Amino acid sequence: MVPSGIYSLRGFRLPQKPIFPSLFCCRKTLVTTSSSVSVSKKKEKVIVISGPTGAGKSRLALELAKRLNGEIISADSVQVYRGLDVGSAKPSPSDRKEVPHHLIDILHPSQDYSVGQFFDDARQATRDVLDSGRVPIVTGGTGLYLRWFIYGKPDVPKASLEIAAKVYSELADFEREDDWEAAVQYVVKAGDPKAQSLASNDWYRLRRSLEIIRSSGSPPSAFEVPYDSFRHQLDSSEAIDSHDLKSSADAPEQEPVKELDYDFICFFLSSPRLDLYRLIDMRCEHMLSETDGILSEARWLLDTGLLPNSNSATRAIGYRQAMEYLLRCREKGGMSSSRDFYYFLSEFQKASRNFAKRQLTWFRNEHIYHWLNASRPLEKVLDCIYDAYKDESGNLYLPEFLQMKKDLSNRKEASELKAYRTRNRHFVHREDCSDILDWIRRTQGCEM
Repeated sequence: MVPSGIYSLRGFRLPQKPIFPSLFCCRKTLVTTSSSVSVSKKKEKVIVISGPTGAGKSRLALELAKRLNGEIISADSVQVYRGLDVGSAKPSPSDRKEVPHHLIDILHPSQDYSVGQFFDDARQATRDVLDSGRVPIVTGGTGLYLRWFIYGKPDVPKASLEIAAKVYSELADFEREDDWEAAVQYVVKAGDPKAQSLASNDWYRLRRSLEIIRSSGSPPSAFEVPYDSFRHQLDSSEAIDSHDLKSSADAPEQEPVKELDYDFICFFLSSPRLDLYRLIDMRCEHMLSETDGILSEARWLLDTGLLPNSNSATRAIGYRQAMEYLLRCREKGGMSSSRDFYYFLSEFQKASRNFAKRQLTWFRNEHIYHWLNASRPLEKVLDCIYDAYKDESGNLYLPEFLQMKKDLSNRKEASELKAYRTRNRHFVHREDCSDILDWIRRTQGCEM
């Protein structure tokens, strides 16, 4: 029998004091159980599957959707763009025909897409899927997208058309002269010191910051972020539980419990770090070895008049590096040496591994996710998630062999990671990139 005091992170409902921190049963770990907080209405279930780039979350979501009669809602900041297929590992047309997908190919790469827009679109798609009697499966690795999707978006004022036009005019000269640093200092002086932490040339978010200041007189950071409220709620509960010697009379009065809109069942799929890095390196090679690979897509972006690192699409890992490489080739009249190509490949792989590392760091602090080992048999992982969705007791059991540790397990693993070196499988010798160099000569030499 499951103790009623143990809490659940499935719906992020806060507990009364837990009776036991964990239970072990039949070599399975009781990760979450039912909450002692009464719920007036049974919540609809939404599955969330995330993980670092290259972990296999898209395949997992596809197979799970087949089992559960589900539909997939993409939480990927690059898959929203038409034409960016290879670099974003977009589901194939056949996969999308077999299982409905949402929020894929909805924008041209010249358009920006914000986390607020994603929240509105993804929540509407979730509602539509549920109303059709199917299961929403949200999958992707964009951490901020998923955080807002689960916890809600800040109640930041929307700028009027007049204010938006005024802000655009204020920053137009800076953008025209490509003076990013001066534009940032302008917004800092207007009232948002955190503008200095924005990604370089993220003009959309810089304008949005100034719009909020002009609309409200306050910077974006002045507005309550729902995620912070839930974290504070959880931290407060843990602090109370850690002071067992305190009498209930001395305990601080708790604020009313906040609840999430849905019963989110969240999983983070990852592999041991060394395996993940090898998979990422191979994936980068594969994206370049295809006839219509990421270089072709980067060429198309350049031909549409976009420059690397100029907006959301061209800042994406892989596309930025490929566009910069092709620009260097164009400057040389369409010429590239094998050394130049291998330098580009190395930078592409390194940027992809670093991105995965940032994803791991981000989700390590997201307590609502249950970490699963992607190196285990797919069927076993599917069974685990399927059972979690079908369970009505609020108990979620993770077999120990499916659990993935969030941190490096030992010094040996840390040392191996530090000494990691890429070992390419396809691009090894100088002649292995000859086809790509020929393609560059044919396609880039006449562009200048």
